[in-house]
Amino acid sequence: MKKPKPATEGIASREISANEIAAILNGTHSDPFSILGLHQADGGYVARCFIPGAEAVSAMALDGTVLGEMDCLDPAGFFSGKVAVSKLQPVRYRARRGDAEWAVTDPYSFGPVLGPMDDYYAREGSDLRLFDKMGAHPLKHEGVQGFHFAVWAPNAQRVSVVGDFNGWDGRRHVMRMRSDSGIWEIFAPDVSAGVIYKFEVIGKDGILLPLKADPFARRSELRPKNASVTALELVQEWEDAAHRKHWSEVDQRRQPISIYEVHAGSWQRREDGSMLSWDELASRLIPYCVDMGFTHIEFLPITEHPYDPSWGYQTTGLYAPTARFGEPEGFARFVNGCHKVGVSVILDWVPAHFPTDAHGLRWFDGTALYEHADPRQGFHPDWNTAIYNFGRTEVVSYLLNNAVYWAEKFHLDGLRVDAVASMLYLDYSRKHGEWVPNEYGGNENLAAVRFVQEMNKRLYGSHPGVMSIAEESTSWPKVSAPVHEGGLGFGFKWNMGFMHDTLSYVMRDPVHRRHHHSELTFGLIYAFSENFVLPISHDEVVHGKGSMIAKMAGDDWQKFANLRAYYGFMWGYPGKKLLFMGQEFAQWSEWSEERALDWNLLQYRMHEGMSRLVRDLNFTYRSKPSLHARDCEGEGFEWLVVDDDANSVFAWLRKAPGEKPVAVITNFTPVYRENYALRLPAEGRWREILNTDADIYGGSGKGNGGRVQAVSAGGTIMATITLPPLATIMLEPEF
Repeated sequence: MKKPKPATEGIASREISANEIAAILNGTHSDPFSILGLHQADGGYVARCFIPGAEAVSAMALDGTVLGEMDCLDPAGFFSGKVAVSKLQPVRYRARRGDAEWAVTDPYSFGPVLGPMDDYYAREGSDLRLFDKMGAHPLKHEGVQGFHFAVWAPNAQRVSVVGDFNGWDGRRHVMRMRSDSGIWEIFAPDVSAGVIYKFEVIGKDGILLPLKADPFARRSELRPKNASVTALELVQEWEDAAHRKHWSEVDQRRQPISIYEVHAGSWQRREDGSMLSWDELASRLIPYCVDMGFTHIEFLPITEHPYDPSWGYQTTGLYAPTARFGEPEGFARFVNGCHKVGVSVILDWVPAHFPTDAHGLRWFDGTALYEHADPRQGFHPDWNTAIYNFGRTEVVSYLLNNAVYWAEKFHLDGLRVDAVASMLYLDYSRKHGEWVPNEYGGNENLAAVRFVQEMNKRLYGSHPGVMSIAEESTSWPKVSAPVHEGGLGFGFKWNMGFMHDTLSYVMRDPVHRRHHHSELTFGLIYAFSENFVLPISHDEVVHGKGSMIAKMAGDDWQKFANLRAYYGFMWGYPGKKLLFMGQEFAQWSEWSEERALDWNLLQYRMHEGMSRLVRDLNFTYRSKPSLHARDCEGEGFEWLVVDDDANSVFAWLRKAPGEKPVAVITNFTPVYRENYALRLPAEGRWREILNTDADIYGGSGKGNGGRVQAVSAGGTIMATITLPPLATIMLEPEF
């Protein structure tokens, strides 16, 4: 081992002070790129490196040519020495300690990967492919394979990438600060895919923060671990050109859309209770949805999240499909498999809030970077989560890019945006004095409104075949109207009023329903004010609310009949359909994320009948344009019976230009009604195309023998029909 030279000796040592060496050794130097790596000195070049544990170091070119021996300036591992090169180039070192020898490629001998235009677009927030630059990406840079890391932390004093490749030593890969954008970057040579890493951040106040996961990580560790994982660029041979072309050319409002809402971790499980992989889900879930007639699968959030009972709504990795179901490529294969058989995939997306886990976005660089500093603006009292600062360009860009990312990289067909109301209102779930008014003194979050509008513009503008769906529980106007018409720009909105009113009605004993008739008629006053999805979602079958079958009034027979009638009513009602898993076969127990659905129930006649009904409702809805082509337009609906509260009967006509109309009639009492007079729009025979009381569905088998006859009586066309107890029937003219 060479004796360390004092910092005042030699050509190389005169260029660097003892204080700077100490700063490098302590990991506190503000710009290690100005010290380490290759630098010009006295007409030649000098190399400097920090290799903890090394006693001797030789500098080499990438081809192994020895460029010079290094002098040890500090026994902690700081070396410097002249090198025989004629220009700046990557340098590799051979480090030795006793009999041990290892090679280190110097990350500080490489130039930056990002450039001034990257800074400009990042600062402006106009880069729609930020996900290709931020985070960790494999790269061959200046002749060497490795990973490029980039993270936004403008107020940090120092940011390092740490991981298995550097012994989690924050001094080894201190990143380069790009002052114009606040982005820190470094190319880490020889780092391979599958390596875990985090960012070590010294905050604005000089305090070392808990290690942070990468906000742009495309892969993460399986919980309870929470590090990010380096990943190759996603490679998937997509076979969905026809599927994507179809949805990009049609008016989605006029297409049949029946959504099966799924929690991927509990739909089914392996025999040992563990979760299925994406490939296992594909082999089971895709054929099931095709057989059941659903057009779309909507997953509860599958982005990385630390806590299973959050169902994914407390996400810490917006860009990473959760490791619970395998690698990201598995999810891409799943989506491709869906598209090959015409099933679309929607992701439940959460831009409204993020959890306060130490490894997440909260207080990312020692300041309120992604969130508001003021808890009246930056904290959700309902969920104990942080609220994104929608007024900050970089935060909005992070979220906008994420929306585009899923459509771009994974070919997702849509985003269902969670908790939109909590974003739109500054006083959401807050008392007087607990919120900050906007610049005009109002309670509207104007920055969030602009974000939502921009998100929809960019999503639809870059991927015209996608859809965005808002879970918005208030009467905010024009949620699903285009932005250029003053709307928020969503394609659809969940009809929370329909869900609330209809469930309130069917949970009542039939004897009392006559007094609550308006609960089912009121919704038609506003049914076409938005492009609605009718949601019977996970929220309705958790937290003590009971399952759908358990909500129904009456004895067991009536419960099943009630639910069948209700599903028939819903599938005949204007609006797209959404049903949460398990409700299609009338699972008795409330849903729990801890276990699989009760699939054994399908061996019993009543549950199998319910499943058969939902399948037939889906295919009837899809095959009859009158039931779907004017879901969002008033011209497709006409009341036939609106005021028969005494009998709790409802009837209407569904229509579409050039198509046969369909009459939908529901009897919400257990009374069997013969000779019920029903007005119809045309004379002739009408065929009973669906009857929820049919024996094959577990019903009593009452009905109209398959047909009814409509005749003119004094200028009014009437049919005398039979109404089965607690049932919905659908009629279509044969002519």
